Amino acid sequence: MSVLYVLGIISMVLGAMVFLVGSIGLLRLRDFYARLSGVTIAGALGTGLLLFGLFLHYPTVANAIKLGLALLIQLATAAVGGNALVRAGYLTGVKPVADTKFDDLAATTSENDSKSG
Repeated sequence: MSVLYVLGIISMVLGAMVFLVGSIGLLRLRDFYARLSGVTIAGALGTGLLLFGLFLHYPTVANAIKLGLALLIQLATAAVGGNALVRAGYLTGVKPVADTKFDDLAATTSENDSKSG
């Protein structure tokens, strides 16, 4: 076994563990916003580690380009999708836990309400 092969396996196992921690966080975190944040971060990091491990198994320029594009698309869509889900939850009235100290969307939504009314 080569060093790249072993590092690839380690990277892919770490990626799978990140997904496991994200799924545990989905069950254990206290509110919708924390759960979605945990899942989005775990999805991005887990995918990155899995793709990096795959690259270490097959290290070619063509694979680097393909995996780089796959990672770029996944990170972009995860961020946009997570933001859209949180905003939709907020606008439909999903309440955060009482420990939440600030609300960045309150000013934005109240400005939009006053402009439309």
